[in-house]
Amino acid sequence: MNHDLTPRPLNPAPQAPLITWPNGAKSAVFIGFDVDAETAWIGNNPSNVDRMVTTSHGGYDARVGIAKILELMDELALKATFFTPGWTALAHRNACERILRAGHEIGHHGYLHKMPDRDRLDETFEEVDRGFEALQQALGVRPVGYRAPSGENFPELLAYLAKSGIRYSSSFRDDIRPYRHACSNGSPGPVEIPVNFAFDDWNFGMSSRSSPRPLFGHNAVLSLWIDEFEATHAWGGVTTLVLHPQVSGRPMRWHVLRDFLRHVQAKGDVWIATGQEISDHFEKVERQLIAQ
Repeated sequence: MNHDLTPRPLNPAPQAPLITWPNGAKSAVFIGFDVDAETAWIGNNPSNVDRMVTTSHGGYDARVGIAKILELMDELALKATFFTPGWTALAHRNACERILRAGHEIGHHGYLHKMPDRDRLDETFEEVDRGFEALQQALGVRPVGYRAPSGENFPELLAYLAKSGIRYSSSFRDDIRPYRHACSNGSPGPVEIPVNFAFDDWNFGMSSRSSPRPLFGHNAVLSLWIDEFEATHAWGGVTTLVLHPQVSGRPMRWHVLRDFLRHVQAKGDVWIATGQEISDHFEKVERQLIAQ
C-alpha cells in the first residue's frame, strides 16, 4: 500500500462541540473495562496459546477479576461498559453473563483482540463480524459501542463499523470531549468518546516476562488519576477509563480504583455514565445544534 504523507489533519472529524452535561454536571466520567482475558496474550501472538503461565495473566479475568470488579460496581452503585472480545464471551460465558445480569453495557472489542490492520482489510472486517456473532451467540446482545483491540483504527474500519450499526467508538486520543467521526465518503461516522492514555491501568499495573517494565504503586497511580481527572473536570470534558479486570481486579489495584471512584463520586457535579448513555446524550445535543 502506498502511504499518503500529504500534510493534512489525519483525523478529518470536525471539532468537538461544546457540550452541556446532564443534571448540571460539570464533566462526565466513562468507566470502561476491556475484558480481554487470554485474548490480550494470544490475539496478536498466537504462539502464546501453548504458554500457560503467560496466558494465566488473562485467565485471572474469569477466575477472580470480573467478579471483584462487579462487586466494586455494586458497592458504589455504578454502571460501566465492558468491552468484550467475542472469544472471551464464548470461552468464559458464565463470567460474562454475570456482567449482563448486573445491568452493565456490553461493548464490542473484536473477536480475538487482533490489532486492526489496514493492509489486511478482510481479516479486520472478519474480526468485527465474528465479534458480533460471538456476542450474540454467547450473551444475546448486539453492541452499539466499540473499542478497538490494541487501540488502532483507520478510515475503512470506521466506515465498516458505522455500516455494521456501531454508534460510538472509544479509542481515539485526540480530544477531551465527544465528537462525530467523518467517514472518507462524506457520511457521518460513529460518535467518538475519546480516551486519555493516563487512565489506562495496563500502563501502571501489568508486566510480564515477555514485556518487562516497572509497576507503579497505589499512591503514584491514585495521585496521577486524581490530578488528571480534576483538570479534565475543570475543562468540562469526559474522563474515559481504559481498565482491565486482569489489572484493576488485582487486590491492591482494586483499592486504587475504588479510592479513585470514591473521589469522583464525592465531587457531586460529575455525570458517571455508560458509553451508550454518553452517546445518546451527544446525539441529543447534536440534534439541537443542527436545529438551531
